[in-house]
Amino acid sequence: MNIRKATVDDAVLIAPLFDAYRVFYEESSDLDAAMDFIKTNLSHDRSSIFIYEDEGPITGFTQVYPALCSVAMKPFYVLYDLYVVPQARGKGVGTALLEFAHQWSREQGASRVDLETAHNNVVAQSVYEALGYELDTEFRKYS
Repeated sequence: MNIRKATVDDAVLIAPLFDAYRVFYEESSDLDAAMDFIKTNLSHDRSSIFIYEDEGPITGFTQVYPALCSVAMKPFYVLYDLYVVPQARGKGVGTALLEFAHQWSREQGASRVDLETAHNNVVAQSVYEALGYELDTEFRKYS
């Protein structure tokens, strides 16, 4: 097992998983656009992506975006994407990726890591809560 920060050269490995992640959230598959998005994010340092490798193709990834909290005057990260291929689910890949992203974020000086998930994604919610994430009951999110 190896988790590492992705480079632009890894976009070809990440794009199929990113495309599947988007399909999970009911977007249309578009592998070319997924590739372009990942390449752009990595080449412009818009995000950091961590990939899980285990003797073969990658089986999961997570993507974090830098942000700033004006009230606390501190940086934090938004963990926006987490995806594990179906055959690797339930084996700790997602948890390992989250823990790696948390440690990396702390090393970058982040005060916290925020994330969101669908209301009906109870499997992911249980993983997040087991790692110490708490449901925000103080603020409402609007889009």
